This record gives sequence, structure tokens and C-alpha cells, in this order.
Amino acid sequence: MDSLQLLMHGFTVALQPMNVLWVTLGGVLGTIIGMLPGLGPATGVAVLLPLTFTMGPVAALITMAGVYYGAMYGGSRSSILINTPGDGAAIAASWDGFPMSQNGKAEAALAISAIASFIGGTIATVFMVFLAIPVSRFALKFGPAEYFLLYVFALTATAIMEEQRLKGFIMMIIGLMISTVGTDPQSGVSRFTFKLLSLQGGIDFLVVIIAVFAFGEVLKSFKKINEGKKQLQTKFGKIWISKEEWKMSAGAIFRSSPLGFIIGVLPGAGGTVASIMAYNTQKQFSKQPEKFGKGAIDGVAAPESANNAASVGAMIPMLALGVPGSGTTAVMMGALIMLGLQPGPMLFQQQSTIVWGLIASMFVGNIILAIVNIPMAGLLVRVLAVPPKVLYPIVLALTFIGTYALGNMAFDFYLLLIFGIMGYFLSKAKFPTSPLVLACIVGTNMEQYFRRAYKIHNGDLHIFVASPLCKVLIALTIGVIFLPLIRGKIAAMREKKASA
Repeated sequence: MDSLQLLMHGFTVALQPMNVLWVTLGGVLGTIIGMLPGLGPATGVAVLLPLTFTMGPVAALITMAGVYYGAMYGGSRSSILINTPGDGAAIAASWDGFPMSQNGKAEAALAISAIASFIGGTIATVFMVFLAIPVSRFALKFGPAEYFLLYVFALTATAIMEEQRLKGFIMMIIGLMISTVGTDPQSGVSRFTFKLLSLQGGIDFLVVIIAVFAFGEVLKSFKKINEGKKQLQTKFGKIWISKEEWKMSAGAIFRSSPLGFIIGVLPGAGGTVASIMAYNTQKQFSKQPEKFGKGAIDGVAAPESANNAASVGAMIPMLALGVPGSGTTAVMMGALIMLGLQPGPMLFQQQSTIVWGLIASMFVGNIILAIVNIPMAGLLVRVLAVPPKVLYPIVLALTFIGTYALGNMAFDFYLLLIFGIMGYFLSKAKFPTSPLVLACIVGTNMEQYFRRAYKIHNGDLHIFVASPLCKVLIALTIGVIFLPLIRGKIAAMREKKASA
């Protein structure tokens, strides 16, 4: 069957009443989580992860995806109204969204953020329909050596995309070290277990995810409990935009959506990079760049369409290659594995109902979220007024319940505390968490692919440069390492020309 036939089959799954309910619930919860400062999509999915284990694979994936792109919708609410981004992907929306709010145009800012999110997510999902199968077919050409180098590229790209690149690589190494704890699957030798039987099976990467994203964020947010709340607007006029405002925004939306999708597909880039690049690109294309930072409506439309498109694009490498495109899809990939599904090219052949049900649900979810986020904006933003002393204890309780639900072991509480405190101090020291989480998830597979390729070819390392794919992946990895240096040189040359 071609993509359109598979998509029609996916709609028969996505439009089942229970699945519509799950995508609505996931989208609304994601919107609320996205609005709350500090609780981004990865934290939201991590906290709600244990709840999905009682669902079927389709319902679980649909719910997590709803939380993901729902959080992208919601992140801009706090950016626009109180200049406090819900997560990194919503930072760019605050640059013009908050000035619009101060200028009495909060209604237009809220409306264009929802409209841009809807269009960006829909366009990206259309791209996904036509690209998912070609990518999965291409992935069938990957052998053990190619997969090992793909993981090297993904980890390198994730670490190098961080502002503190050395710290990104340090976190990646820590994640790889955590993935080696437990019994070696090939030799049966215990590694780094310190004679503790509870560590013989290794450290569950989901415990690390919940600890770093949820528990760590709660610790980081304790200082907000006694802080005064910023003034919050909760009464609005008609939440919509004029024809003139649409004309100013349309080009930004349709230009930024493909850009966000492409960036989302790249491992490690994510919604933050997509939204900032879209904002800067739109500023260059704008006829009135001097208005950016002072309340330009296209300065809100561009990053909002890009970060929603990026959230869809990040699904493709996760589903087709087994390589997460963002921190949130890394959490989702962990859930897939726990549900007994192996992300990769065979997923499209063996579990096409699940994959296409998920893709179809994105169309449904975007429509539902547009309906929820425009008429109900005044109601939803009241969640921002929830006192932190009520919110964070609830999140903390959910982390302990979720951790115990993973393996029914009290020992996991110790791991939760250790990694949660570690995540808190590393975050305070500006160490990025995405490389750590991604390395924890792919570390075991990465090691096994390396050893498998090494053994198949009798210890000949030439296998890692034998195929054209291997050479391309090595070139991409080297290119990613030197990309910041090249960018710095280009920026210096531009500054020199400008000063001359």
C-alpha cells in the first residue's frame, strides 16, 4: 500500500472514540504542562509515562505524542503573558509576544501562536506522511557498523548543539557509563554492580529520565515557592487576528514550517534551535526588521510554527531509525521499548497499524488543540496562577509513584534520589541533560552493534569504513564537530566586513 492508503487506514485507528479521547486528554495535559514554567514536554511525558503502561501501544503513543505537541502549543502562553517561557522552544515567542501583550495586543498574540502552531504542525505531518516510508526503506540498508556510526553521529550532534559543548560531551560520556552497568548481555559478566543484586539487570533508563527531567526540575523550582507571582492577564476580548495581521504573518508561517520540520529531523537540534533559527530568518526577510523585539506579530508566528513542525519532524528518526530527534522523543522511544516495540525500519512493516495510527492522530490532535487553544485561552491560562507550593509537591509525588510502577522495586527510589540530585547540581552548573538521556537510551545498543560488527568481520576495524553509508556518517560526524568553528569563522568575517 502507498502512503495515502496507509494514512486512510491510520484514520480508522485514530478516529476510534477512545483514541480521540486519549489524543484530546494528552493534548490538553500537554498544553497545561507547556504553560507551567520549567515543565517542558520531556518532563510532561516522563511524569505521565507510567500511566501509559496500562494502555495498548497505539493509545500510549497517541497520548504521549499529544502531550508533546500540546506542550509546544502551551509553551508560548506564559511567554506572551508573563515573559516566562514554559520551555526552551518557547523562548523566541517571548521576544515579541510579551511586548505585544504590554501593547494591549495579547489577544492577537495568543491567537497567532495557536494558528501558527496548528499550520506548522499540520504541514509537518503532511511531510511526514510522504517521507516516513522512504526513510524507513533507506534504513533497511543499515547493518551493525552503520547503526553504530549512526548512534555516534546522533550523540555527537546532540552534544555539539548545546551552548556548552565540552559539558555536552561530558554528559554524553556519563550517560554511556550508566548504560554499561549490569550484566553484559554477551559474556554474562557483571559490570559496575558493586555486588548489589538490584543492579544486575542494569539501571533502567526510564528511572534516569524521570529523575533528571521531573525530580530534578522540582528541586530546581523549590526557590520559586516563596516568590511573588507576576501579574497575569486572564480576561480577554475576542481572541483572533485581523486580515492585516494575517497578511503580515502568513509568509512567516509557511516559510518557517518546512525549516522547523527539517531541523526537527536532525538528531539533537530540537524545537529550541528551530524556533530561534526561524525567528532570525524571518527577521532577515521582514520589510520592517526594526519592529522585531518591540511587538512584531510575525516575530511570534515564525518561531511558533517552527517549533511545532520540529516536534513532528523529530518523530521520523525515532520511528524509522531508532534514533531520537529530541529529548522528548528519546523519552517516547524508551516507552516504545518498554511496550515491547523496537523502533527502526521494521516497525513500519511489522507494526504499520501503530505507526500510521500515530501519524493520523497528529492531524486529529492539531485540529483539537487549535479548537482548545483559541476559544479556551482565557480558561487555560488560569493554570498559571496555581501556587508552586501546590503544583510541585504533586509532581514530586507522581515521580515516586511512576518510578515504583516501572519495576516494583524500592531500590529504584535510591536511584531516583541519586540521579535527581545529580541532575539538579549538573543543571545548576549549566550541564545539558539531553546528551545524558540519549546516551543512557542508546548506549547498550551502540555497544552491541559495535561488538557484533567487530566479531562478524573477525576483529577487522576496516568494516567501519567499508560501505558508502559508513563513510557518509563519518563525514557527517566530523562535519558536525567542526560546524561551530566554521560558523565562528564566518561570523568573524562578516563582522570584519561590516566594520570595514
